Amino acid sequence: MQLAFILYKYFPFGGLQRDFMRIALECQQRGHQIRVYTLIWEGEIPDGFDVRIGPVKAWANHSRNQKFYHWLQADMQQQPVDRVIGFNKMPGLDVYYAADGCYEDKAQTLRNPLYRYSNRYRHFANYERAVFAPDSPTQILMISEVQQPLFVKHYQTPAARFHLLPPGIAKDRRAPSNAADIRAEFRAEFNLRDDQHLLLQVGSGFKTKGLDRSLKALASLPTAQRERTQLIVIGQDDPKPFLLQAAALGISKHIKIFKGRSDIPRFLLGADLLMHPAYNENTGTVLLEALVAGLPVLVTDICGYAHYIEEADCGQVLASPFEQKKLDQALTHILADSALRARWSENALNYAQTADLYSMPQHAADIILAELA
Repeated sequence: MQLAFILYKYFPFGGLQRDFMRIALECQQRGHQIRVYTLIWEGEIPDGFDVRIGPVKAWANHSRNQKFYHWLQADMQQQPVDRVIGFNKMPGLDVYYAADGCYEDKAQTLRNPLYRYSNRYRHFANYERAVFAPDSPTQILMISEVQQPLFVKHYQTPAARFHLLPPGIAKDRRAPSNAADIRAEFRAEFNLRDDQHLLLQVGSGFKTKGLDRSLKALASLPTAQRERTQLIVIGQDDPKPFLLQAAALGISKHIKIFKGRSDIPRFLLGADLLMHPAYNENTGTVLLEALVAGLPVLVTDICGYAHYIEEADCGQVLASPFEQKKLDQALTHILADSALRARWSENALNYAQTADLYSMPQHAADIILAELA
């Protein structure tokens, strides 16, 4: 069968993008042809993928999206496909992978009422409605239970169209048998002594992930503790505002910011704590990547996958509403208690052995291909 996968942008380090890739590869391994429609493709193209890049330009994102949609519809009319799987909301999808939260809910609760008179709002609201309206045939792959009630509230989407998927953590994120050796080599590479602490924050979109909160927490540490602590940040975003914030807080020498990279498992094994005080996060795949690597986590409860950290007892989940003081206190306490971090690490590795944290691509492919039966 010929499957069409649609996403606005592909780059190797995004959570949505990695989920798309693993699902598409799973479908390909089951004997189906993969065609991809996108506006931007960065990185290698897998063998057998037919990647088609939309030749559209526009000043505004919503205008660009509309032109892209009309172009790909025309292309599929010329060369039809058997199923259309979207990783961004738009009309005409057979299956939608719900990586993003409910746009309508955000527009009503986080924006000025005048925002809903804008062309941008009308575009994104209409595209979301095309997926979730009661009479839409689109099947919805949910990766977080948190958002489903919001979609139902705003669109009265029938429950039968939602399919909750388990997480899909890549097996290469699990701590290997030589994890201690990898950790030692990593820490030697970054000149980290045994008595020094390494905080790690991973994720594109530094503002949304709460990097400003992490910097404030680092700056709040007692002087002796702060002098022994480093923060490494990895993600696709502009680091300048946060480098300026670090300078204003007097912690510039304590942080390094890297662009997205493919050797994240080394950082997970080499660090002492994952920081993820996000403002908004549908899931938070990196939380589970840390878990299966045995890295303790400090996270806000707003993240869809935060409950796994509580279930595994492998970190601390900060309750809403967020208070910077509580994050500061938690970080100070965690770094001072090596026995606590060791217990959390052991709990994480034990949980990773038994919980289903890996089978999302297989379940997603089952649903996509069942629609073809």
